Amino acid sequence: MPNFVATALKNLKFPFGADGVEFLWSAKADDESLIYTKVGKKEFFLLVKDRKTEFVVKSDKLTRPASLGAIQKALSVYKDLNVLDLKSSAIAVKNEKQLAKKEFILNDTEFLEKLNSSKFKKIFVEIGFGSGRHLLYQAKTDENALVIGIEVYKPSCEQVNNLALSMGLQNVILLNLDARLVMSLLHSNSVDRLFLHFPVPWEKSEKRRVVSSEFANECQRVLKSGGSFELRSDDKNYTDFTISCFLNLKEAKMEIYKNRFLDVSSKYEDRWIRQNRDIYDVIFTNSIVSEQKVLYGDFEFGTVVEKDILSKFENKTIKKDDYFIHMERIYKKDSNKENGGLLLRVAFGSFYRPEHCFILVENSKASYFIKKPLLTYENLKAHSTLKEYLSCSTL
Repeated sequence: MPNFVATALKNLKFPFGADGVEFLWSAKADDESLIYTKVGKKEFFLLVKDRKTEFVVKSDKLTRPASLGAIQKALSVYKDLNVLDLKSSAIAVKNEKQLAKKEFILNDTEFLEKLNSSKFKKIFVEIGFGSGRHLLYQAKTDENALVIGIEVYKPSCEQVNNLALSMGLQNVILLNLDARLVMSLLHSNSVDRLFLHFPVPWEKSEKRRVVSSEFANECQRVLKSGGSFELRSDDKNYTDFTISCFLNLKEAKMEIYKNRFLDVSSKYEDRWIRQNRDIYDVIFTNSIVSEQKVLYGDFEFGTVVEKDILSKFENKTIKKDDYFIHMERIYKKDSNKENGGLLLRVAFGSFYRPEHCFILVENSKASYFIKKPLLTYENLKAHSTLKEYLSCSTL
């Protein structure tokens, strides 16, 4: 990531800026400061780390924009305006491709926006698409389907993004997210086909498997009536486990195949076939119409007392059955004033997909800053506990 190192700063008074870049205010905690930065419509923090003999300046990870170009521009302007003595600089990116946002790779917020505005007649979802061979085949074969791929391995996402771009596809979304989160964001009765091909069996740790009874329930909820979930695996134990999970549903229609030929195969399947291993298919067809998933609540905090938050804040973790909160760090926005404002860095929500947010406290009010949490069941429960904490209730 772009950054530079300086041995001395001018410490200009905020706000300042130039060339379309604004540095509006800073907040400090021990050896680091966060600088609220705007480049056009993009807003994020620059992070200044004080190493006693030098300062390292880079973008803050939590608020980092997708475009490296915005970060480069902000760092360059800050360096020109506020640095007295520059030690080293690594702002330029040699490979221009790194500056461009990956067209098909979306974050959770972008995914929801695109999903809600989609005009595609069908939705296909593939969990763990790997090399993307099957996903790209589905997208090319059916241009009326929006094909959503979920993959936790980021290099695979980037590779498939480039392949989809070279193929001229317009119906692909790639998500470098946890499948459970994506499933929770999908509308009820919205998915036509859901694929899970050659998942990791996790023989010694069933809790880490994609498939579970909860997953089967979510499959049934998101699938249209007549929609299907398709498992393809070389592991018979995993196949049997999947069948048992779906048989726990009130209604379950399944087809089971052994060594069935498909028009497209993954590189893993090619390997297993060369080794003469059996391939199993389980196809669950949904026959019910599920109720829409409705979440009630908001992410408002109400009135807070800044000095009380400052006096009681500590780095601590609060764990509940289905969510957690980690109070990570507190920054003072203006150290020259008694109530100059606070910035809290927190992590919270579900254990499998925690939110990382900043909370701005000033003028007796608190609010999520730069980005709000996703509206999920776990986040709403965690927010309620956070609200109690900030109102100085005992937890």
